[in-house]
Amino acid sequence: MQEETARSAIDMFISAFNASDDSYVTALLSQALTSDVVFWGPLGRSEGIEAVERFVLDIRRHPAGTGTMVRCSAVDMPDEWARYQWVFTTPDGGPRLTGTDVVHLRRSLIDQIIVFAGEIEPSAS
Repeated sequence: MQEETARSAIDMFISAFNASDDSYVTALLSQALTSDVVFWGPLGRSEGIEAVERFVLDIRRHPAGTGTMVRCSAVDMPDEWARYQWVFTTPDGGPRLTGTDVVHLRRSLIDQIIVFAGEIEPSAS
């Protein structure tokens, strides 16, 4: 049951990267994150949905074009933290970014996110 709750919150978080319009990003994040979420990203620590929203919008506005973020592994929840792998691919086989996120949940919402991004690689043809 705990893994199902984590998977649901994670998939909602990922859906913000794939929203049809930037105006939907905040609403999607609000369904996945606590308002005081702590975000450990490539540029350090930040807090709040607005900080995560800036990160998501930066990824969505990749110079190669709007890409697609997908979870590419099961959600593994050995204790109170859940982890999963993801891949972000830009259109036309553009740069590909991979990584692993670790999240902590409180009341079925993500209250901490740690992003471990991998190397940018061209997508396999």
